[in-house]
Amino acid sequence: MSAAPLRLYSYPACGTCRKALQWLAQQGLSMQSGNLELVDITVTPPSPAELRTAFDALGRKRLFNTSGQSYRALGAATVAAMSDEEALAALAADGKLIRRPFAISAGGAVLVGFKSEEWAAALAP
Repeated sequence: MSAAPLRLYSYPACGTCRKALQWLAQQGLSMQSGNLELVDITVTPPSPAELRTAFDALGRKRLFNTSGQSYRALGAATVAAMSDEEALAALAADGKLIRRPFAISAGGAVLVGFKSEEWAAALAP
C-alpha cells in the first residue's frame, strides 16, 4: 500500500466505515503511523472541490447515501431534479447525504463506499 496520506471521511456509528478502518489498519494505514487523516463526515463534510473531483470521477449517483435519513427527508425526486451544482451544494452542506466512507488519496484517487478489492487497486503503490 502507498505511504501517501489518505483522507478518510467517516461516521463513527457506521459499520461500513469501521470495516474500512480495520482493513486500512491491516494495510498499514493508520492515524498513529501518520499516513491516515480521519475526518468525521457529519462534522466536517468534504470540501466542494473534493466533492467536484469525486463527482467527475464517479458520477452523481455514487455520491449520495440513498439509504440515509437525510436523503429520505430530502426525497429522491428532489435530488433527481437538482442541477449538478445544487447537488454538490447539498452534499457539501450535509455530510450525512454523502455515501461513506469517502476517501481521497494524496494522488487524487477517490473512493466511496467500501469494497476491499476496489480500495486495494486504488491505493496500490
